[in-house]
Amino acid sequence: MTARSWCTAATPRRLAGEGANRGGGVTLETLGFVGLGRMGAPIAGRLIGAGYQTWGYDAAGTEERAPAGMRVAAGAGEVAERADIVLLSLPHGEICVEVCRELLAAGEPRVRTVVDLSTIGMGAARRCAELFGEAGGDYVDAPVSGGVAGAATGALAMMVGAPGSVMTRVAGVLDIVAQRRFHVGERPGHGQAAKLLNNYVSSLALAATSEAVVFGSRVGLDMEQMVDVLNASSGRTTASSDKFPRSVVPRTYDFGFAADAMRKDVGLFLEDARGVGVESKLAQANDDLWGSFIQECPGTDFTYIHRYLETATS
Repeated sequence: MTARSWCTAATPRRLAGEGANRGGGVTLETLGFVGLGRMGAPIAGRLIGAGYQTWGYDAAGTEERAPAGMRVAAGAGEVAERADIVLLSLPHGEICVEVCRELLAAGEPRVRTVVDLSTIGMGAARRCAELFGEAGGDYVDAPVSGGVAGAATGALAMMVGAPGSVMTRVAGVLDIVAQRRFHVGERPGHGQAAKLLNNYVSSLALAATSEAVVFGSRVGLDMEQMVDVLNASSGRTTASSDKFPRSVVPRTYDFGFAADAMRKDVGLFLEDARGVGVESKLAQANDDLWGSFIQECPGTDFTYIHRYLETATS
C-alpha cells in the first residue's frame, strides 16, 4: 500500500466556518473513518453501534472492509465533505500525512477535527497537526494499545497529545473507542511518545521472556511451569502473564499483533529517542533483533519471536 494510493495531488484549503461552535461544542452527529483494517474496522463498528452516522474509506477496498451500517465514501476527500470529525487508523506516517492533505483538499471540507489513532512517530504527528493548524482545524494525536480484541470491545488504552479543550470537545467519541484514556500532553507528538515507549518495553519483555524460556527448555524445564514461576516471581510481565499462556505455550502464535507492526514501532522508538539525545544502545540491539526476526519470518504474529529464537539457537 503506497501513499499514492490514498491521495491525489491537491492543494489544501482553509476550512470553512472557522471558529463555529467553538463556544458551545462541536456537534458529533457525523463521523468519518479512514483506514478499515484489523483495528480500524472494529473501532468504526463500535462508533456506528453507538449511534454515530459514519462515513468510511479504505484504499484496500471499502465495501469489503466496512462494518455493517457504515456509509461508503468514494475517497478520503468525500469523507472530509461528509463528516465533522474524521478518525484515522493507518499503517504508517507517510500515509497519514498524505491522507490529511487529501482531507484538507476536498472541494468543500466539512471536517473540523482529525483524531489519529495510528502509531506513526512524533515527526509525522507534528506534520499532520501543522497541516490542520494552518487550515484552522484541530488534530488529536491519540494512538491506542490493546490489540484487535480491545478494539472490538472498547477496552483499549489511548494516549492523547492535544490541548485539553480539544480533547474535551471530542471526549464522547474517545470514550467509545478506549476504556482508558490518558491525557499525556498538550502537543501532538506526546501521544506518540507515550505509545512508543510502551511498545518498546513490551517488545523487550516479549523478546527477553522468549529467550529465557528457550534457555529453560534447553536445560530440560517444562515451558508451562517456567511461565508459572515467572508469574509468581519478579520476572512477571504481560509477556509471561498474557502472551505466553494464550499464544506461545499452546504454540498457536496467534495473539493478533503482526510482527512487522512491532518492528515498525521499535524502529520509531529508536528514531525518536535518538532525536532527543537519549542513549539508545539497548534500543538498537532490540531493533536489530526484531529486524532479523521479520526478515526470517515475514507475515507472522509477534509472539512467533519465541519460535524464531528457539530455532535460531538450535
